[in-house]
Amino acid sequence: MSEEQQSNGHLQNNDNTVNGHLDNSEKTAIQVDGNGATTYLAIDGDLKAGNGKLSQPYPYADGEKGVTSQPPKSVTLQLCVAVLSAIMGSFQFGYNTGVINAPETQIKSFLNMTHYNRTGSAMKDVTITSLYALIVSIFAVGGVVGGLAAGWWADFFGRKFGMILNNIIGIAACVMMYLSRTAMSYEMVIVGRLLVGICCGLFTGLTPMYLSEISTPSTRGALGVLHQLGTVTGLLASQILGFPEILGNKHYWNLLLGLGVSPCILQLLSMPLCPESPRFLLITKGREHQARKALQSLRGIPDVSSEIEEMKSECAAGTKEDKVSIFGLFRKRSLRMPLVISIVMQLSQQFSGINAIFYYSFTLFKQAGLAETTSAHATSGVGATMILMTLITVPLMDRVGRRSLHLLGLGGMFIFSVLITLCLSLTYLADWLRVGNIVVSLLYVVFFAIGPGSIPWLIVSELFPQGPRPAAMSVSVLVNWVANFTVGYSFPYMQSGLGDFSFLPFTVLLGLFFLFTLKFVPETKNKTIEEITQNWRTDKRQDAVFEQHVSTADEKNRL
Repeated sequence: MSEEQQSNGHLQNNDNTVNGHLDNSEKTAIQVDGNGATTYLAIDGDLKAGNGKLSQPYPYADGEKGVTSQPPKSVTLQLCVAVLSAIMGSFQFGYNTGVINAPETQIKSFLNMTHYNRTGSAMKDVTITSLYALIVSIFAVGGVVGGLAAGWWADFFGRKFGMILNNIIGIAACVMMYLSRTAMSYEMVIVGRLLVGICCGLFTGLTPMYLSEISTPSTRGALGVLHQLGTVTGLLASQILGFPEILGNKHYWNLLLGLGVSPCILQLLSMPLCPESPRFLLITKGREHQARKALQSLRGIPDVSSEIEEMKSECAAGTKEDKVSIFGLFRKRSLRMPLVISIVMQLSQQFSGINAIFYYSFTLFKQAGLAETTSAHATSGVGATMILMTLITVPLMDRVGRRSLHLLGLGGMFIFSVLITLCLSLTYLADWLRVGNIVVSLLYVVFFAIGPGSIPWLIVSELFPQGPRPAAMSVSVLVNWVANFTVGYSFPYMQSGLGDFSFLPFTVLLGLFFLFTLKFVPETKNKTIEEITQNWRTDKRQDAVFEQHVSTADEKNRL
């Protein structure tokens, strides 16, 4: 082909070059740009008299001609392996959230027995309650530490190796909790819960970040929900294994706590087979060749130039700004509103009261008059409901949208939190209200899974470009775990002080979160990061004017 034809961007068929014409027989057209790069285009519609339409370009592999290439695959085997391996971290988080619920009686008995063996006297009830609340909630203290470190950890070790390394902490924690009964040391349970909390805090930052960065805009919502799916699957596994007839008894409760080692081992074996995040490789490390190879593996096509160029554009935009630290997030006006939205979204998840169900549903159902075995089985219904609704939410996320689902979830939880209070306070009137308490609790969980369960983790990675994203994720994870600790530690005292009305504070907060989401949270479905961050560009310009003013003032002072 001549240089003139190349520079004019002519269309050709396999036999000859015809200026502006389409190849009817092959139903493809070839467009050559000024640099000699060839793009093969599928043709849609009437091909006669030049009326055909050029649809999505499907690039060939270099050197291939005459064979129509396939469009990029939405889901490939490599992508599936990477996702399944990544959500082992989510499974670990869910398992250790729910595992402490069923063996409450056995752990309290262990606390008392250990104290008696050491001192010859029984432990006071208030001390047992406080120590058990500490065992439950120190998991969240570890989560705070892990959450704060998640952004730095992800940038220093990388998303992939960061997850691999984190499993060492998880394995150490689970082994310690398993050996606590043999060593007759409840301190080992407390330290083990702290360490596994650090592990899970890191995972709650690393897993959503990795899933977001290996996805495309059209699959980002669905893949983001899979973090929640892994979490609730781990939750259900802990609840089923916690049945009194399985491991939730005085003989095997320590094995129940130690089985959290399983997802760590699975991820250690599978994650080395997965690619590193392409965005991390290109934007953070500047390794374009490795990023291209990772994308080719994930997408199943040889030409990933469009995604590489999109990442380069994001990288170029990011280089215009200084690297953003956690404190920098609060100083920059353009990042302030997305940060506020991220924080409130995390609070809407934890202060919805869901952890009162996750941590203490066994006690709540017993309080409603159910037998111990029935309460344990009813608790497993919470995990099963979460899995079912999360699976339903996966296809809805990119169709209905994040904002709409979050509003629906918060609204439903508001209504059923009121009904939980009514059922608890009126149980004495009729026996059927005991069953009613289980039903409304499960419906409360249904609406949590629809919105607040997964969307807060997903939306943080969508509101921020690559530069400030790790710092924003760290702040969000920190807020989430602090709120988690607050609910986990305070709810037993709320039960003691408020009795059957212990859910009323959550009802008030749910109403406030609904109003905030309605007014301030943008819709992000099917949008690129660049399109989403356009909402804050006015503030970004104001930041630039302010920084220029400060720079000018400093220059004058020096003169």
